[in-house]
Amino acid sequence: MSTAREAQRSPTYSYGWPVFVLLAIAGLFYVKWFPYYHRAFTAEATHSIGNSILMGKSANPPAPSLTAALDYAWAYGKAIWQAMVLGLLLGSGMQALLPARWVARVLGRHGFGSVAAGGLLAVPGMMCTCCAAPVVVGLRERQASAGGAIAFWLGNSVLNPATLVFMGFVLGWQWSALRLALGLLMVFGLGWVANRLVTPQEASAADARLVELTRQQDDGGNVFARWFGIFVRLAARLVPEYVVLVLLLGAARAWLFPHIGPDVTSSLGWIVAFAVVGMLFVIPTAGEVPIIQAMLSLGMGVGPAGALLMTLPPVSVPSLAMLARSFRPRLLALVAATVVGFGVVAGFAAAALGF
Repeated sequence: MSTAREAQRSPTYSYGWPVFVLLAIAGLFYVKWFPYYHRAFTAEATHSIGNSILMGKSANPPAPSLTAALDYAWAYGKAIWQAMVLGLLLGSGMQALLPARWVARVLGRHGFGSVAAGGLLAVPGMMCTCCAAPVVVGLRERQASAGGAIAFWLGNSVLNPATLVFMGFVLGWQWSALRLALGLLMVFGLGWVANRLVTPQEASAADARLVELTRQQDDGGNVFARWFGIFVRLAARLVPEYVVLVLLLGAARAWLFPHIGPDVTSSLGWIVAFAVVGMLFVIPTAGEVPIIQAMLSLGMGVGPAGALLMTLPPVSVPSLAMLARSFRPRLLALVAATVVGFGVVAGFAAAALGF
């Protein structure tokens, strides 16, 4: 009996996890690490990483229209499609290729250890909030704790080392320092709070689900067929709503950012407004850097820029929608509200410190 069970387990245990690790390393190298390495030299030499995806070389975003929606979706899609495919492959792969208890062992605890692990694992990912979402779905399906999964989700964009380097060369190292200081508090603080909110009933349900997942995996089957099936279901569930929301936000750019100029000052009203809008809007990885650079060049105050620094990257309407089944609504609402709060703090900090 024991031998038969080991034989059934062998596909996942013998080559499933090496395939997953190879995919993660090769995929991140091709999509993230290698391109960002060269992009850092461009940022150093030119103090720029390109035009603002929000408004290009214009002073304001285009008026709401189908053309504005399609243009933004096209530019955004070109920037993120490889990372999105990789995110879907990793999110489905961890459900099919990794032993069911592995993720739970690292990220399933409801103390600070899982939060620390999630935040640290996010650093090499360097994905935008939407591309990280499929991986977070996979983590939650494998019973990662809410805090560990949230730390991974937010850490990918907020603690992205490449973005911090770009930011330093383009905006100034004081902006990188502000982002890092508040980012650490956001990622690990929100993760800790999320785990504190887990009820005993939810913890028991997660343990029971993990036992069921382990039993299902022990039943054997073709691991790659299972991977393909999960990938298709995950893509069919996440991609359509994602595309629709990106189109809507692309069309609504002029409503969300109706005016940029010297009269957008570092007052409370403008800082709060930009913090809320930044939390809602969707951008590719490091997209906040040229957006803030363009807005500052038009005379906008550093307070609203500081708000965008902390709210544009970590969450957006599409990423919140993609994770609606993975977290309780009140937890996602808490994440969104806390991100806005960090944006307000960053805005006042940038103004007070004379950025």
